[in-house]
Amino acid sequence: MTLAYIIHLANYSDGVLYVLAFLLLVALAVILDRFWYLRRTILLGETLVRRVAAQGELHRSNLEELRTAAGRLPEAALLDAAVRHVDVARGEAMAGRLDEAIMLIAPRLDKRLWVLDTVVTLAPLLGLFGTIIGMFHAFSVLATPGHAPTEVTGGVADALVATASGIFIAMIGLAAFNMLNNQVRMVIHQLDSIKLMVMNRTDGVGVVPLVGPRTAQRSELRSVAAGA
Repeated sequence: MTLAYIIHLANYSDGVLYVLAFLLLVALAVILDRFWYLRRTILLGETLVRRVAAQGELHRSNLEELRTAAGRLPEAALLDAAVRHVDVARGEAMAGRLDEAIMLIAPRLDKRLWVLDTVVTLAPLLGLFGTIIGMFHAFSVLATPGHAPTEVTGGVADALVATASGIFIAMIGLAAFNMLNNQVRMVIHQLDSIKLMVMNRTDGVGVVPLVGPRTAQRSELRSVAAGA
């Protein structure tokens, strides 16, 4: 297949193949960008999960060290929330604050995946549209006197290239979309694992029971009664 023939096919679809080529480039750019980011996040996140799991208890200083070790990983925002609330929240209160952090992190993980989803839906439709335009050109030969049957069949074959190209782009995009969604799920699982481990290792660590005025008065009355 020569360059001249490819240009002929693109012109035969009135430029639809050029649009499909652009969609393929966009899809490949998103796939490479997200795959590199998510794969790196998963590998470094596994190391961080093992490091948190190795801790017996997590004090504020331990959480600060883990937050520094996380660097620019999504887990850094989660550990930062744990550092800020470790002295004031326990149990459900701490869980709620960590869930807030995960909710804020999640949109960063599937960023630009909507572009890939759009390409998967749009590419076959554009391919079909290009084929219809090519069919118009193929059957327009019948209106000219002295046409050869091979001109019609050859035009139909050229028109079908657009549909084949659209389906091919959609298959690549769909496979990559499902793969990237699975990687996003794995990162979310790592965040949930770290959240659970942080809660289990900070529950009851360094908690000082608060003594209110009434509690203090009751203690003084008990002391007086005991002395009497």
